[in-house]
Amino acid sequence: MTAPAPAIAAVVLTHNEAARIAACLETLRWADRMVVLDSESQDGTAEAARAAGAEVIGRAFSDFAEQRNHALAEVEAQWILFVDADEQITAELAAEIRQCAGREEFVAYAFPRRNRILGGWLRATGWYPDRQTRLLRRGSCRYAGDRPVHEVVEADGPVGMLENEMRHAGPDSVAEFRNRQRRYAALAAEGLRRRGVRAGIHSPVTQAIREFWRRMADLRGYRDGWRGLVLSALMAEHEFRVYRRLRSGRRH
Repeated sequence: MTAPAPAIAAVVLTHNEAARIAACLETLRWADRMVVLDSESQDGTAEAARAAGAEVIGRAFSDFAEQRNHALAEVEAQWILFVDADEQITAELAAEIRQCAGREEFVAYAFPRRNRILGGWLRATGWYPDRQTRLLRRGSCRYAGDRPVHEVVEADGPVGMLENEMRHAGPDSVAEFRNRQRRYAALAAEGLRRRGVRAGIHSPVTQAIREFWRRMADLRGYRDGWRGLVLSALMAEHEFRVYRRLRSGRRH
């Protein structure tokens, strides 16, 4: 007798994502459950998610790692697939996830994410292949508490690698990109603080220069043309803001 396929729950973290949640959920209908963990949205996100067939759990936002750990604790399924509202799972990736989830040798899987930012699909600059560990065996994985943003998975076993891509529709404008990174700066600084990192008087400048060089040279941002140059500069600005906040001691 063939063993039943393992249950997979797709979990989407949201805050005011009414405009995008239906399109995201449409790519997750193959999952056994669709769950939206909503952080006090005021634009009808919860209603739109329910109309699209998802269960909705409300939870006030603390940080991204805690939100994901809450989902791992509350959503009953053998596997949890985390997706953001501006991301979509391709049919090819969905089929590969279904095929691989039944294997016993891995407790988590990562897969590449293709990013569309500033109106174009990126080939480098740290945004491709941009592997994301998003498929987790429940009970064997958690998110590190010292990474409140740009979360890191702690897995009690080996992590496998899938071939097919997730698609991410990132910011289309410089203003949108900067606003998003500005929101992340406080969490990024708090993560550094939790890991014992201290900022010297010159750290904001030196870290910004380091980040620009890393994006353009080490991560081959030149391959993305003007987008690579602009995004490298924007990420340098973000690092400057993070380390300035870390040095000031501000937490909000």
